[in-house]
Amino acid sequence: MIAVSHLTKSFAGARPRRVLDDVSLAVAQGEFVALVGESGVGKSTLLNLIAGLERPDSGTLVVDGVQLATLDDDALTVLRRERIGFVFQSYNLLPRSTAFKNVELPLVYAGVRTRERRKRALDALGQVGLADRAEHLPNQLSGGEQQRVAIARALVVDPSVVLADEPTGNLDSKNAEDVLTLLERVNAQGATIVMVTHSRRVAERASRILRIEDGLMVADEAIARPSVLEVAQ
Repeated sequence: MIAVSHLTKSFAGARPRRVLDDVSLAVAQGEFVALVGESGVGKSTLLNLIAGLERPDSGTLVVDGVQLATLDDDALTVLRRERIGFVFQSYNLLPRSTAFKNVELPLVYAGVRTRERRKRALDALGQVGLADRAEHLPNQLSGGEQQRVAIARALVVDPSVVLADEPTGNLDSKNAEDVLTLLERVNAQGATIVMVTHSRRVAERASRILRIEDGLMVADEAIARPSVLEVAQ
């Protein structure tokens, strides 16, 4: 699903800094992978490169069978809109739009008809347990509810890949647990998930942990855990 080969990325400035240094990794379809490391080691940069939000200095990146280097900006936008769902630490909800409108927005950009948009947006809110909060504004929702709206927005396009950047970073322990359980369920339904976190405890909810230090991939650890479906049985 995701293949990264010899990726490098530097940021210019008075003191140029290499953020990623010859990083290679592969993520299979249906995996739940956590990228772990301290702040500033390149985790979010790698996530942005996988999403096509930034371009590498060198190396190759394939997502869902597509070589990103062959795509122009418009084609990258289409790829993100149709195949990739995003979940951010700060939620990134439109403050003057209801939960429903926030979730519906990717479908508006995709040109989906009004009736179908409404059905899919309400279904996505129902999937995260917020069907009854569809008409609430973000400031009328708790932090955990806002993050669940953000997850519904990511899921409404039925993405192949979900990229989550510190999705529990602004949440208390109970809401963090709810969000992680929801991501596990999304993964159990077939989505590939790559999650950035600095927390070992959060990372252990994934099936595999990749550790980054100073722009280098230094560890690749499999985590044995029962699936959400097995627990439910």
